[in-house]
Amino acid sequence: MQPIPRFYICLILTLFTAGTGNAKALRIVSANGTLSEILVGLGLEKQIVGVDVTSTYPASLEKLPKIGHNRSIAAEGILALNPDVIVYTDQSMLSPAVVKQLNSSGKKLVAFKHEYSKEGTIRLIREVGAYFNAHAQAEKMVKALQADLAKIPAPANPKKLLFIYARGTGTLMVSGSGTSLDKMFALTGHKNAVSGFTDFKPLTAESLITANPDVLVLFSSGLESLEGMDGLLKVPGVANTNAGRNRKIVTMDGQLLTGFGPRLGKAAIELSLKVK
Repeated sequence: MQPIPRFYICLILTLFTAGTGNAKALRIVSANGTLSEILVGLGLEKQIVGVDVTSTYPASLEKLPKIGHNRSIAAEGILALNPDVIVYTDQSMLSPAVVKQLNSSGKKLVAFKHEYSKEGTIRLIREVGAYFNAHAQAEKMVKALQADLAKIPAPANPKKLLFIYARGTGTLMVSGSGTSLDKMFALTGHKNAVSGFTDFKPLTAESLITANPDVLVLFSSGLESLEGMDGLLKVPGVANTNAGRNRKIVTMDGQLLTGFGPRLGKAAIELSLKVK
């Protein structure tokens, strides 16, 4: 049997890798922590050359160059990394000016819709997997996510939860309807203690006492910025709520709690167990 000429071997390999979509080492910049986590789950971590500051999981992403956060992201910092593709979501809050610059740069800019729901998370994983031609890896993540979601315990006594965004003792913000926190509370069978507004708004002692949450939820870093439980209880109005009187304070990692990504089920289970 005659040996196959080297030329034909190279041709076959070229045609094969062209069909996989992932064989070419694309240089990817991710402007969203959830997308970064999905990309890693798809087996593309080595192709990520830059991430935003919310890309904290897995921890190995911390070593990558940072492009900033939300509207502080500049096009120049991204383009300096010479990416082939830049990915973000409709929740990434890139400024219109930056999006325009990136679109006119000749680099591929891809936006994904990110809905804060079980269905939206599954759809996002599949769409990212489809774009990078990694369907099998995406379905593996979806299967694991669905298994976690099935384990979320239903609360025997639903509670009123209030999320407080804190970065020191300056202006504190609370999370209203339609936010990722609001959707996470609903996913665990609990209620948002505040309503009547969307997005975030400043916390006041009066509104806090009126809302009277059973549990206060903060990012772990947020509670640390207030110097712990004692510091939080000094915030006007906190001690006058059921949560304050019972010292019922729950903290979680920010990206885990709000990411609505592959770890959504794990996040909901953790929150449920801490609120219980």
